[in-house]
Amino acid sequence: MPTHDTLRRALQVLAFCCVIAVFTTMIWPDTGYARQLVYSVAIGMPTWAVIEFGRFLLPAGDGAGDADSSRDGWPKGWRGVVLTALGIAVGFFGGTRLAALLLGQTASHPRRDLLLTLLITMAAGVVASFYFHVRGRQAALQAAIAAAERDASQARLKLLQSQLEPHMLFNTLANLRALIGVDAAAAQQMLDRLDGYLRATLSASRASTHPLSAEFERLHDYLELMAIRMGPRLQYRLELPEALRELPVPPLLLQPLVENAIRHGLEPQLHGGRIDVHAAREGGVLRLTVCDTGGGFEAGEPTARDGHFGLAQVTERVLSAYGGRGHVDVQSQPGAGTTVRITLPFPGDPP
Repeated sequence: MPTHDTLRRALQVLAFCCVIAVFTTMIWPDTGYARQLVYSVAIGMPTWAVIEFGRFLLPAGDGAGDADSSRDGWPKGWRGVVLTALGIAVGFFGGTRLAALLLGQTASHPRRDLLLTLLITMAAGVVASFYFHVRGRQAALQAAIAAAERDASQARLKLLQSQLEPHMLFNTLANLRALIGVDAAAAQQMLDRLDGYLRATLSASRASTHPLSAEFERLHDYLELMAIRMGPRLQYRLELPEALRELPVPPLLLQPLVENAIRHGLEPQLHGGRIDVHAAREGGVLRLTVCDTGGGFEAGEPTARDGHFGLAQVTERVLSAYGGRGHVDVQSQPGAGTTVRITLPFPGDPP
């Protein structure tokens, strides 16, 4: 039970008591607002305290299998009714005596006034209990919706990741098949690299995030794998500042972009080309950049349908994981290469 939530409800009850005192002053104008406020607070606060703290001593359900029917901490069925009635009784009998003691009153109240005070206490107690019950239920529903959205987002990320891994594997196996007939030794070396890469990939795929250093290590393994087939036609550079190595990122965030750069940018060129990948903090964001000197493409061309599967999927993953706080920008021109920038909120910074 968070302390600030309890304090907030106590202040709400206190404000409610001030309003009740206005109405009771209209009923008994001769007594004055200050006196009625003392009675209202003396009755209202104990009533609230019994209900507020008593509900955590009772089970939320109202029988077998009903314990999960409420997640707002409010006892269901007859337990809630009994607790409310107990709070009203304690508030009325204890509060009237406490107020009289504070005000120095010794004379007893007329029976009619006591009955009217009891009716006001019952009405106020029921209204306040219903209000807090509804607010608690609303908060519980909002928390459940948020949890469901997080689960759905994680499931979507897992689905996208599972789509990316077979795509990379099929491309590599096709390259391996072509290399076997040309250079068996290189094919054997490529197979060894592939074995190590898949072991690392399968181990990391069990988590929704991993350190940025692990992403760069897997990227290095993949580029070494491709370098066996392309030879000197593939040049690359990876830059990861030491301060950014432990930052959490979704797995397989950069490798699909590098795969696109090789397949669509460097491989079609006779002389191949170069890929530069680097990470940097720019203000409150983390910027991941993949730049190649390949053939480039026209604006609006890169879609999954046109063969740029990895770029489309990485864009979806960033949107799913970070919403509006993350985005992917692409700059490319035919013959001038391609630059892809992934912008992510820096972990730990406020949204």
